[in-house]
Amino acid sequence: MTRGPSLDVRRSDIARVHDRIASYVRRTPFVHADGGEIGLPPFPLTLKLEFLQHGGSFKARGAFANLLSRRVPPSGVVAASGGNHGVAVAYAARRLEIPAKIFVPTVASPAKIARIRAYDAEVVVTGDRYADALEASERYVAESQALPIHAYDQLETLLGQGTLGRELADQVPDAATLLVAVGGGGLIGGVAAWYADQATRVIGVEPVAAPTLTEALKAGKPVDAPAGGIAADSLAPRQVGQLMFPIAQKHVERVLLVEDDEIVRAQETLWDVFRLLVEPGGAAAFAALLAGHYKPAHDEHVVVVLCGANTER
Repeated sequence: MTRGPSLDVRRSDIARVHDRIASYVRRTPFVHADGGEIGLPPFPLTLKLEFLQHGGSFKARGAFANLLSRRVPPSGVVAASGGNHGVAVAYAARRLEIPAKIFVPTVASPAKIARIRAYDAEVVVTGDRYADALEASERYVAESQALPIHAYDQLETLLGQGTLGRELADQVPDAATLLVAVGGGGLIGGVAAWYADQATRVIGVEPVAAPTLTEALKAGKPVDAPAGGIAADSLAPRQVGQLMFPIAQKHVERVLLVEDDEIVRAQETLWDVFRLLVEPGGAAAFAALLAGHYKPAHDEHVVVVLCGANTER
């Protein structure tokens, strides 16, 4: 696995990966709205509907970036996942006719496990949290020599998730601020790398119960953090990735924390106002806006990435 704080995730590399995976992923739509529609003072608001991506989350971008950029052995690929990454790898592997084995923790939702199996991947449920599933997957890699597809701490994964930034730049060129949920940091790392040194601000959002990037920024390096809460199956790794962390230090303006009840309210509002059904992790960024943790100026164009919808609710 490619690791190290000196890694340079360049816009040109993201653009190259964007072209490579374009025929395999969806160019997801968006909804233009206004803050007044959700009970806030008026401001231009765009919801990026990335949960309509193949597999129900942004993770398909990173999955295809890996499978189309790296040599896959006959034993296939293996991934550890809280759910969405596993769904994406299983989907991409089936489409490319590659064997896949996915390790998930017991906290993974039944809906996500069912989707992984529906894409013909072998599923192993083990351990209480993502970190436990990751350790089990690494033991399997040592035995089988299968190709590991890391959920966030892999160069190809970061480049793949960065293609969402490339796409947004085309769709919403006047975006002033992006609100992006943070789990392991692959999505916000890739998006922030695309927008590096641009006028658009990138702001992270994570649950109070899983403040991985918040704690890392305080410590000056990735450190263990609590891994609980309503979005534990998508936003609660033990640490953020080593690769994304220097990107976040340089190019993520700040990180906001949201409570579980605020995430639930965000889910309810997205359904009531827009008829959009998203999972807790997919609603976290919207929760920061709705709860007033981020207050836009009246003319500030805010884009909220709704990143996942593998839910039973």
